[in-house]
Amino acid sequence: MNTRMRRAAFAVAAGAMAVSLAACGSAKESGSGSKSSGSAKKGDAIKVGLLLPENQTARYEKFDRPLIEKKVKELTNGKGQIVYANAKQDASTQNQQVDTMITNKVDVLIVDAVDTAAIKSSVQKAKDAGIPVVAYDRLAEGPISAYTSFDNETVGKTQGEALLKALGSKAKSGKIVMMNGSITDPNAAQFKKGAHEVLDGKVNIGKQYDTKDWKPENANSNMAAAISALGKKNIVGVYSANDGMAGGIITALKAAGISVPVTGQDAELAGVQRIVSGDQYMSVYKPYAPEAAAAAEMAVALAQGKSLDAIAKDKVDSPTTKQVPTVILPVTALTKDNIKDTVIKDGVYTVADICTSQYKSACDKLGLK
Repeated sequence: MNTRMRRAAFAVAAGAMAVSLAACGSAKESGSGSKSSGSAKKGDAIKVGLLLPENQTARYEKFDRPLIEKKVKELTNGKGQIVYANAKQDASTQNQQVDTMITNKVDVLIVDAVDTAAIKSSVQKAKDAGIPVVAYDRLAEGPISAYTSFDNETVGKTQGEALLKALGSKAKSGKIVMMNGSITDPNAAQFKKGAHEVLDGKVNIGKQYDTKDWKPENANSNMAAAISALGKKNIVGVYSANDGMAGGIITALKAAGISVPVTGQDAELAGVQRIVSGDQYMSVYKPYAPEAAAAAEMAVALAQGKSLDAIAKDKVDSPTTKQVPTVILPVTALTKDNIKDTVIKDGVYTVADICTSQYKSACDKLGLK
């Protein structure tokens, strides 16, 4: 995905996702054969299973779940039912949740996998039961019927480019620490790959970690270890793969008296506030509304036995499934300079949400009033 697309406005991305259900219905039936047994006769009275991976990252309960639920209701004239479960970062729990969804005879599943390989057998079970699976945000293995996410290598590149910009002439004057995500998340590998493409040869990477379960406390421990190993005077910046980890990293940096640029991802409220205060340099703003809309549209279409041709314009290959109908969305680098034009303009947060008493002075300096 090129730079122009990556920096496209949210309105453009949202507009691209505004594919009506009527359009889905007018298209020919999907050649993949991925539909629920007899679901075409159900019309709007469908049951959609939604499985999200964890609740440590604020996005899932604050954005993804309500946005998907709202869109399913909208597409089914209020008749569609959402059956929800959160795995709380436990792959075994998520597999059990899939079994429960199959027992409850959902018509389609939207799954954001805790572990994309471990979910494979459960996806197969769902298919065997005539239940199509939409892989949400992470490319699950097994016979999935559709997938939607952001351009994950571009996310890593965006983070790397922002860190280089923040470092400027200091890029090679010391060492950076790379705090990557969990090895069970294929997105983390893609973020890392994108970041390395930008950073390799332009910075000195002193320490690099794959952070277990994306947990901020693990990132905090890793950062403390990196400071001890490298020396606090030698660290010039930190690549953090998301905002949650950035919070743990910044706590460790502050405890050591270090102030350096730190990246992030997800535009979590706490991350945006740290950007306002200057503790965090940037985040990656991923507009969840069009991603949620795409997942809901594909799920409803699949449950009703309709084609995905009008919704999914791309195809991707997973390790187990070729040519999966896909919707890929652009991202934007979020810094203090464009908070007003991104998360505030799009209604993700209000100025009041961001500019609490602790951040009022910093907000005033940025013209956030």
